[in-house]
Amino acid sequence: MNKLSLIQVLLAGMNSAIGSILLKWSRTSLPVDAGRADEFLSMGFIGGVIFYGINVVLYAKTLDSMEVSIAYPIVAGSGFAMVTVASCYLFGEPFHLSKWIGLALVLAGITFLAQGGG
Repeated sequence: MNKLSLIQVLLAGMNSAIGSILLKWSRTSLPVDAGRADEFLSMGFIGGVIFYGINVVLYAKTLDSMEVSIAYPIVAGSGFAMVTVASCYLFGEPFHLSKWIGLALVLAGITFLAQGGG
């Protein structure tokens, strides 16, 4: 695995996290009387879809030079880690000890996977 592949896979994880945050924001910012069109045409929803699309492109490009058994856990784990931290700050979601432990385990797993790919 080269550095460019690692950067691409981490950027894919970041885009996945941004997409998730935007989708959550699109749901929490809906007016009470929002119709179906409002749900799926909001800036947050469309932005989330765009970031998920960028995620897919970066992930596919990463697979040119990285094993899927390494790339996918890094994308998923890094996205999970970023969403966990961001949701605490942006949405006031709780960040208890169990989340800290889970986050540490995920980051340790990503580190081991990244080292095993090269």
